[in-house]
Amino acid sequence: MPELVRLYIRQVAIGFGIAAVFVALLLGLNVANLRHLVFASSDGLLALFLLFFFNGIVFAGVQFGIAVMRMAEPENGGGGKSLPQAAHDAWQALTVPVKVSDDDAWGDPRRK
Repeated sequence: MPELVRLYIRQVAIGFGIAAVFVALLLGLNVANLRHLVFASSDGLLALFLLFFFNGIVFAGVQFGIAVMRMAEPENGGGGKSLPQAAHDAWQALTVPVKVSDDDAWGDPRRK
């Protein structure tokens, strides 16, 4: 099995595990009286499954996104480095000062 597929399956499993813990905490802490709504309704088990499933999709997607983004980070801890002096000098050479009068500031001579 390709490495990316294994990574995806692993991250989806972690995401659904996080969703199970999240839904258990929602019911355990009775947030917004959710435990009563789930267990007192005839469709409570369907609601519980949908809550788990849709949270699992969200957490799995986030977990996989984080894993993919972490793959792209450089190992040397680089980033945020300034331009070399030669590149800075070349950039300065490209800037051209332009004189603009007050009458022509917006391209409309009627505007003052």
